[in-house]
Parts: sequence; C-alpha cells; structure tokens
Amino acid sequence: MHHARTPTLRCALACLLLLGCLPGLVFAGPKNKTKAAPAPCKAEEDKPTFDHRPVLLKAMEAELQRSMSSLRIEGFEAPYFMAYELEETQSNRVQARSGSLDSAGGGKNRRLRVEVRVGNHELDNMGRKEQAFDFSFTPGYRAPRHGPLDDDALALRNAFWLVTDETYKAALKSYLKLKSARVTEVEVDEFAGSFTKEKPATYQGPVLPIEFDRERWERLARTASARFESHPDIFDHAVSVDGSKQVRYLVTSEGTRIVDELVLFNLSVTANTRAEDGMLLTDQLTLYSKDGAGMPDEKSVLAKVDQVITDLEALRKAPVLEPYTGPCILDGEATGVLFHEVIGHRLEGERQLDDEEGKTFKGQIGKQIIPPFLSVIDDPTLPAIDGVALNGFYRFDDEGVPAQRAELIAKGVLKSFLMSRTPLKGFLQSNGHGRSSGGEMPRARMGNTLVVSDRQVPFARLKEMLIEEVKRQGKPYGLILKNIVGGSTHTSTWGYQAYKGTPQMVYRVFPDGREELVRGVEIVGTPIASINKIVATSDRTATFNGFCGAESGYVPVSTSAPDVLMTEIELQRVMKQGAKPPLLSSPWNGLH
Repeated sequence: MHHARTPTLRCALACLLLLGCLPGLVFAGPKNKTKAAPAPCKAEEDKPTFDHRPVLLKAMEAELQRSMSSLRIEGFEAPYFMAYELEETQSNRVQARSGSLDSAGGGKNRRLRVEVRVGNHELDNMGRKEQAFDFSFTPGYRAPRHGPLDDDALALRNAFWLVTDETYKAALKSYLKLKSARVTEVEVDEFAGSFTKEKPATYQGPVLPIEFDRERWERLARTASARFESHPDIFDHAVSVDGSKQVRYLVTSEGTRIVDELVLFNLSVTANTRAEDGMLLTDQLTLYSKDGAGMPDEKSVLAKVDQVITDLEALRKAPVLEPYTGPCILDGEATGVLFHEVIGHRLEGERQLDDEEGKTFKGQIGKQIIPPFLSVIDDPTLPAIDGVALNGFYRFDDEGVPAQRAELIAKGVLKSFLMSRTPLKGFLQSNGHGRSSGGEMPRARMGNTLVVSDRQVPFARLKEMLIEEVKRQGKPYGLILKNIVGGSTHTSTWGYQAYKGTPQMVYRVFPDGREELVRGVEIVGTPIASINKIVATSDRTATFNGFCGAESGYVPVSTSAPDVLMTEIELQRVMKQGAKPPLLSSPWNGLH
C-alpha cells in the first residue's frame, strides 16, 4: 500500500487469542492488472562457508553436540531432536515532536531459543499442538533467554547450557503427561504425528551493512514534526525513524546450519486530534525500506505528513455514521486486512489441531469456501511485487525449512494450509511457513499473502456497480472504506468466530455518485459470511507491509490485494468517547 498512510492490523497477545498486525502498511498504488504471483527476483546465492562470526556458530554447534550425546536422566528418554537459535538485533531510533528531538537511542541484544524434543516424530513432548512447558520444578528461577553481547564462546555455551537443561526437564515432563493421557483419552483422527521429517539445510546469506545516518534522520524527524506547528488542533504527534539489523544463527541436531540477516528501516508518523464531540481521531503512516537509501526523501515525507494533517482536519468536521449494513467497496488495503484476518489466520496448520480453536476449515479441503473467481496464495519466496519490496520475504523459515509458495485457495476451492513442521492428516511435510520472533517457538504463519481475482473491472466501473447495488437494495447510500488502522480476529471455541477492523477513511456514496467523508464506525462480521459477499474486484492492487503478532510473536508480513465490491458489510459505532480537548490552546497559537 504506498499511500499517504498505513493501516494497522493490531495483533493482540496470544493469551487473549486475538490475532492481527502491527503498524506499517505501505500502499503500492494502483496497478493496471491484478495478476498471479510473479516469479521471485533472482537472489544472490552465497557459498555456505560460515566464516561470518564463526565463534558464535561453533560455540552453538559444540554445545548442541554435547547435549545430544550426554543430556539424559537415567531411566528416561534422551532428546531425539534439538535446535539452537541465536537472534542478534542491532537497533537505532530517533523520534521528534513539535520540531524537537523527543528521544534517540539504540542498542544490541541477543535472544536465545532452545527446542528439545523427547520421544519420536510420531509422538513427542509437543503432542498434537504446541504445549506450554511446566517450570514448577524450578521455583523462583528461570534461565535467562538472552545471550552475552561479547563474542565469548564459553559465555554463549553457558547461556545455552542453562536453557537446555531447563527445557529438557520440562520437555520430558510434558512427554510423560502426553503418554499417560493416551490411557484415558480418545485419539483424535486428525493426529498425524508430532514432527515432520525434513532434509537438513545449509545456508549463509550475504552480510548486510546497516548505515544509520543519525544526523540525517534527526533533521528529517524535526522538520517533519514541525509541520504540525500551524495545526494546533492536532494536539499530539510524533515522527520517528527506526533502523534495525537482525542476524540469525540456527543449528539443529539434524545438521541444519543457517546464518542470515535482515535489515529493515521504517519511518512512522502518528497524529491525534479530537472532534468537537470528544471523539479521538488518530492517523498513522509507516513506510518501510530494506535500507536507508530506499527511504523517501524529505520532500516526499513532508507531502505525506501534509496528507495526514489534511485527512485529520477533514475527519474533525465529518459527521458520525450510524450503524450500517449494506453494500460497500473495500480498497486494496482493507481487502488485504480482511483476508489476512478472516482467511490467513484460520489456515495456519496448528489451528487445525488445537481443540480450543474453532477449526473453521476442518474437513473443507477440496470444497469451495470463497467465491470461485478468487484465489489466495502465500509466497515468502517473493522479494518484491510490482516494484515494492516485501516484508514477508525470507529464504528459510525459523525451523530451517526452505520457504515455499503455498497455493491455499484456487478459484474458491481450499487446497492446503500454511504448514510448519507440525504435520496434519494429509499434509505430512512443512511448506516453509514455521515462523517466530526471537525466543519464541515457531508455528505456521503467513509471509507474503496474495489475493488474485479472475473477475476484474476498472475502479470507476466498480463504483458504478456499487451504486447499482445500492439502488437494487433500496439503500440511501453505499460505502467506500479506505486505510484500515486496526484489525483483529478471534479463532477460539470459547469465544465468537468473528473479526473487527477500523477503517480510517469512510465515504458515503449516494445514488448520484456524490461522496461524503464520515467517521466513528468499525467493521464487524463473521468470517465466511463476509468473504462470500464479494461479487467483483478492481483491476488494480495494493500491497501493504507490516508486522503480524500471534502465539509465536511478531513477524514481518505483506499482503497484496485488489479493491473488492461486497453486497453487504456490517459496521458498528466505535466505543463512545466524550473527553474534552486540551482546555488551553496550544502555545503555538500565539506564534501565528
């Protein structure tokens, strides 16, 4: 989405069983045609010499080998599989408010992940879903999950040793509980084993430099934040620039050895105002780049800040929309959010096994689940699409499996799931979607999700079709929804199977074609019913970049989708707010 702002798919914490994404959706702009996924860009391949920071990798290999050969409790099973992962993050950040630097800093940290499996591929301590380890045997102490910042082999080995000992004991305890459960519990027919068998991988990616020009970014942040000076009704704002580099080291007992790097820059603008009725109005944009050179120049950033200001001031004056049910158009951003929340999360492999999950698509392979002119693909092998670099690109997932293109839905028919190394009945191999953030256990997650349509029309025709549907239904108006700034979904059995989304810019479209900006509503609905209200799409696509959060942490993702026409959508009023704006005018008022 290379628009003036970005939607914000809010992924709540896993303990709440709400899923979504973090700020940072970048609009790629209208394209001529919606098409199937392009071939991935040819990436530079590096020989697996592993000469980058060899002390770290060798220390991990040595400690893992020692643990695999000697770690056991007499009378009980030894581990049959182990994985060590070290994720090093170097971060830089500047932020400005009111034309002045608000914060600046950075640093380096190293996170450890240890995976220990006891039993065998058919049944191990993970059972048929990810189990929470029981650390009750170590009251008052838990081994740190961070590693030494120095390249000290013994210190790193010591850190892994402590976590490995703790994890093995917890894994053995979980395994024994699962074995005993088989005595009293009925075996579910979906269970296809605990861990897939995959070929070990060896890869060393290129060394990626990160050059964070602090002086440049401080100057830009100050200049951009000063833009709000002549708009005191926008009572708070922030402009920040972040640059980070992650280096991942992964070694497993199967022989996998991976070292790769990710550099990511982002510029974020957030602004807040209140309407006269007290409603809080927030706008945000986040722009991503794989390096500092790809970040927009000052002129472009200021133009985008001006658009945020214009939109917020227009929203302050816009009328509040009453709850609505009727036809609408979702722009590409909103469509991407819809498919991410409604389809993507429900096709994650582990959710098909968890008895606490709704299992929306259980038993649906080979059946039509969405309109037949729509297909959904997830392809993390794509570095870019239509000239936009994709956050969801990677070569190997966090279990060391090569990234793969997964055809999830073909012409409306469910074909497969997003797969980690947790097998499903009928899907006994990973398709390279086991992902996590530093220190978390990998699970099946999205990468680059593409929505492809066979029923395309120019956007102008799509709007005409909206008006025709408004007249057919006898509605006073239809809606165009743009720029989603929040989204979440609920997938568990104890709650409701639903999703929510908060569009930033909502327009009423009257039968004569006139558009009017409104505010104060959010999208609500049930997953399958909503998707099956889509009757046509535009011939242009929008691509967003962001971060998605779920049980295995926050991971970078992208979605590409067209505008869609829906015959029905439901919107409810946002939570009532009546707070007064600041009592005194801004000090800036006296300067103009």
